[in-house]
Amino acid sequence: MYCRNCGHQTDDRAAVCPSCGGSPTQGAAYCQNCGKATQPVAVVCLSCGAALASGWAEIRRLADKKIPAGICGILLGAFGIHKFVLGYNVAGMIMLLITVCTCGWGWIPMHLIGLIEGILYLVKSDEEFVNTYVKNKRSWF
Repeated sequence: MYCRNCGHQTDDRAAVCPSCGGSPTQGAAYCQNCGKATQPVAVVCLSCGAALASGWAEIRRLADKKIPAGICGILLGAFGIHKFVLGYNVAGMIMLLITVCTCGWGWIPMHLIGLIEGILYLVKSDEEFVNTYVKNKRSWF
């Protein structure tokens, strides 16, 4: 088997790639069957014809929090709920504490931030959302 992140050959039972340190079954840059570079959204390897472990199905699976996070950002942005939905607990706690500890005065800027972020989540394509907020862990704007 080849690592989907870096394309180096790994043991079929390996949980971590010795070359890149990532999970050899995660990623979308290389074919797990032949190790050739692939398009991130490809379903079949163009070099060997093998079905790829990721592709659109993987992107859809990773983007399943896009709509809930976007709606929470628009409606409850001042409380940082959208941050908790995406797993950014520290950023969510910061927004929540600013809103609560300022006796509500911090609600306006926090709600504005949440509104903007919620709209950004919803207007991005699934692939952009996954790359920005799931893989690269960008927690602010």
